[in-house]
Formats: sequence, C-alpha cells, structure tokens
Amino acid sequence: MLLIYTPKVTSRLKFVFKQICTRILGIPIGFTTTIEPFIAHDGLKMSYGVQPLGSEFFVQSNGLLFEQGLSDLEINVQKWGTTKCFFGVGDKSQLPFDIFSAAFYLLSRYEEYLPHVKDRYGRFTKHDSLAFQHGFLQQPVVDLWAENFKQALSAFFPEAEFKSRQYDIQPVIDVPMAYYFKYKGLFRTFGGAVSDLFNFRFRLFYDRFFVLFGLKRDPYDNFKWIINRQKKSQSKFHMFFLVGDFTSYDSNISLNKKPFLSLIKSMRDYCKVGLKSSFYALDDLSILKLEKTRLDGVLNSAIKDVRSSFSKVNLPVTYRHYVELEIQNDFSMGYPDTIGFRAGTCTPFLFYDIDFEIQTPLLIHPYQLMDFSLLQFNSYLDKKESLEKAISQVQQVGGIFTPVFHNYSFSPLNRWKDFKSLFNLILDSKTNVSP
Repeated sequence: MLLIYTPKVTSRLKFVFKQICTRILGIPIGFTTTIEPFIAHDGLKMSYGVQPLGSEFFVQSNGLLFEQGLSDLEINVQKWGTTKCFFGVGDKSQLPFDIFSAAFYLLSRYEEYLPHVKDRYGRFTKHDSLAFQHGFLQQPVVDLWAENFKQALSAFFPEAEFKSRQYDIQPVIDVPMAYYFKYKGLFRTFGGAVSDLFNFRFRLFYDRFFVLFGLKRDPYDNFKWIINRQKKSQSKFHMFFLVGDFTSYDSNISLNKKPFLSLIKSMRDYCKVGLKSSFYALDDLSILKLEKTRLDGVLNSAIKDVRSSFSKVNLPVTYRHYVELEIQNDFSMGYPDTIGFRAGTCTPFLFYDIDFEIQTPLLIHPYQLMDFSLLQFNSYLDKKESLEKAISQVQQVGGIFTPVFHNYSFSPLNRWKDFKSLFNLILDSKTNVSP
C-alpha cells in the first residue's frame, strides 16, 4: 500500500489519487493527516502538500485539490520528456509538475464548466480545449504522467514491485438508424423516394425499391456481419440503440415495428446493449427516463450503459441525469470529428461533479476515435496509418482503446468501403499485441 500524507484529505484529492494510483497503476493507497502513522509506515509512502516533512518522497501541490468551486487558473503548459504537462512546481518535488492537479483539471473536465463557444449542436469543441491548443490532444497524457510517477517511485523505492497493465479494446457500435430503407412507414418511404428523384439520386431511388421488394439487402443491415465478428472476438462489443421519438435530429425505426424489437433482443444475445439517448433527452430528464424505460421493457432488464446522441455532453446536467437514473457507464466522452483524448486518458474514470464537489458512481469510458474522424483522409493507407497511430498511443500505456463505429460503417456504400477492414484491424490489435 502507498500511504499518502497530506495536510487535508479532500474529495478532489481522493478522486484523483485513486484514479492515478489504483485504477491506472494498480497501487492500493491510504491517506493520513497525522505525522506519526506516516513515519511508522514501513512500506511505500509519500507526502503531498506545500512543503516536505523531511527527506521522504514528496510531490508539491499547487493548491487546486484543496480548493472548492471554479477559479481563474493560470496554466503554463511545458514540455516534459516525450509529452507535456502543466502546474509546474519547485525543486524539492520529486516530480517537476503537480500531475495530480493537472490530472484533476482534465478528468473533471474543468474547462467544460468554464465559459466557451458551443458548436451548432451545443457541444464543447476541441478548439476550446487546452489539449488541442497546446498540441497534446493525441496523447493519453494522464496515463503517461502516471507512468512517470511510477518510474519516480521505483527509483526512490527500488525494492518495490509494480504491476504492468495489459492493452485492451472496447469496441462501440452505434445504431442511430437500424435500416436505411426498411420499416420506415408509408409517409417516410414515399417522401424519401420523392426526395431521391428531386435531387437526381437515381441510384438511391432504385436501391430503395430493390430493398423494399426483397431483391437486395438494406445497406444499413450489417448485423449478421457484426455477430460473426463478435463470435470471433475476445472483447465484447457495446451496441447502443436509439429508441427515442422521431425528430429533426434523430430518425430511427419506431419501436412499434416488430423486426426492430427482434433485432435489439437478438443483438443482446451476443453484445452488450445500451441506450443511445436522443438529442432532446440530453437536457430533459423526463425524455431520458422515458427512453430508458422503453429499452428496459424491450430487454426485460435495467440498462446500465448509455451513449449520447451526437456525443453531446452538457456538463454537469447530462451526467447528473444519468446518475439519477442509476446508469452506471457512459461512452460519450470524445470528439466525433477528431482522433484524440478529450479527457487526456484512455482509462475509464468516475464523473466528478465540481459544483457539488463529489465523486459520483457514473463511470466514464472515453473514446479516442469515431469512424467519422477517419473520413477526413482520402486514401485507405492514410486512414490505416492514423488508426494505427492512435492504437499505438494506447498500447504504449497499456490502456483501453475505445473506437466508435456505426452499423452503417460496414455498409457497401462507397463512403464506407474500407471500414470493415479498419474495424478488423482494431480487433486484431488485441490479438497481436506483445504480452
């Protein structure tokens, strides 16, 4: 056990030390605010505060973990080996930065509480993030800082042994629209056909009727392929179904359609099924509760996993609603159009509510890549290279690679022609990783 002496044990301090020491490094920890048990402790120990007690392992605090609420922070990002960090501290510290305060800033999404310009969907964008502005968005910096911390501990306590993490994958498959042509009702089908003709999309017009008459498979119906890949994979896929009402933002099949109900139930036999909350459910608890109740009824069990429509997270409201409905896992933390680490990590972490200064039971699973972010690359080789680079960043720290694909990503449509191969590359990355 690593015993940590600190003048005051706060909720922030417990949250971030448990994340770095226990969740990332696998080191059990304890806290003390009195000197005597700290001196008597015979194992790993460190102090965290303004000044060291003596010659112990000491990391200087910049004070953020002892504050409450939001402050106007002065942040100076500096290079640190192969990565970057901020909240630099004095020479007496074993680390040149207060990595615990820096990690808290990123993991709590402190910057998303501050005033910022939202995009057209009301989302926090990468342009307002410290990571993007200072060029470390493509690195899991919190995990890298944790590794630096472990190396410093190992040098100070050469007899200590530390566990090594194993790289893992956690594929996510979104289903915002289960079928492109089928089961949409007469009005939507007729309107779609007229729109195809009006916009000279003749190929789409013909495909629509071939599918409706059973002469061709719906391009979004790739569920048998997904099942076959799941059967051969060591990792469970997480599938999220949209069951909200039809709106200008969300347009899935109605739950009144029996084939859609059967699809959800059948996929639950192979994958972990969760709720894709609709756009309007993100800020309205009553709508979110209705959608959860619907999916609970289909599966005959209480769902525990959720992903927000458009990956929109309105902090802290969205996550508070999830906590209130006893949802345990969220898979929305990432940037849909950019490969990177929105919270600076590839390790799941608990949501910390800064307004109430409490750690909640909601576990956030950050994703590093969405299929749409790969569309910016023209060639398959460029897509593959970018994907492999993101995977290698996670493998380097033994983290969890969480990609988000969609059921239509595996369609024969020209836009998505390479994505089956890219998805297979992700699955193979776990099989081929060095032990």
